[in-house]
Order: sequence, then C-alpha cells, then structure tokens
Amino acid sequence: MPELIAPTSHLHASWLAAQREWGPDAHLDGAGLGSDDDVDTPEGFAAWAERLRRQSDRTLPVDHGRVHATYWWIAEGDTYLGAIDLRHYLNGFLLDAGGHIGYSVRPSARRRGLATWALAAVLHEARVLGMDQVLLTCDPDNEASVRTIEGNGGVLEDVRETLIGPKRRYWIDL
Repeated sequence: MPELIAPTSHLHASWLAAQREWGPDAHLDGAGLGSDDDVDTPEGFAAWAERLRRQSDRTLPVDHGRVHATYWWIAEGDTYLGAIDLRHYLNGFLLDAGGHIGYSVRPSARRRGLATWALAAVLHEARVLGMDQVLLTCDPDNEASVRTIEGNGGVLEDVRETLIGPKRRYWIDL
C-alpha cells in the first residue's frame, strides 16, 4: 500500500534506481532537487533530504528563488515511487509556470493512479494550511497530468508561454 512520507535517507538506493529510470538529465517535478544537490553519496543524499524537510518550517529562511514548501515522497515499503510537494505560497515564477503543487512518478510505477491519489491527499494538506485555491501546471501534451489534475477538480485557466515553455494552468478551489 503506498503512503506519503517525509524525505528520508533510508530510501537512497531506491531513489537512485528511480533516477536511473528517468535518466540523468530529467527534471523531477515536486522533488525539490537543485542542480547543486549531491544525491549520489549517502552524506549528500541525507543533507538533501534534511533540506527538504526543513523547507516546510516557516520560521527558517529558504534559499534564494525558493519558497516554503512541504515535500512528500510516495513510497511503498522500501521502494521510492515518486514525489509531490506543496508550495505554501507563490513567487513570480511559480505563479507563471510552476504552481503550488508539483509531482512526479517513476516510470515503472506509472498507470497505477499514484499521482491522482497523492494529489488528493496533498489538496487536503493545502486546506489544513488555510489555502482556498491552488494552481497546478503541466505541459500541454502531458495527458496523464491533465487527467490527474482534472480528476481532482482542476479548472483550466489558460495555456500560455512561460519561461520554461508552454504550460496548461489549472486552478483547484479547496
């Protein structure tokens, strides 16, 4: 049975296996992975997981260009299946292109409804934080994300060109 868990160094080997499935240059939506994060060594991976856990604490500053966010990993036992994050507020880039919630599911775990399930769970967490609506975006040709977002109540606002290419922009009222 899958569950949402806090990032943990315990899943290092499984996370690396998932990264190999995606490929070395893939962008992992919702993972909070920066280009300077060392995820190959156990020490670097543990530091990255700790940074992700700290980023939800609004009493602590966040790195330039980031916002406070809560990160969860989608896991089943000792297997990393994907990630989802809830950004507590939007900066200019997130309002234009990134949204409040990002998620990714490793290729071998797709087509099981994990993204739809995880998004529904995180929408509940957004309500707990006092949010009344959230923005989600996806690539125009990402039919799986379109189904996931629309299946959770997403209403298409528009499709627009952004700094990272064209994006479908959806709002979900909570």
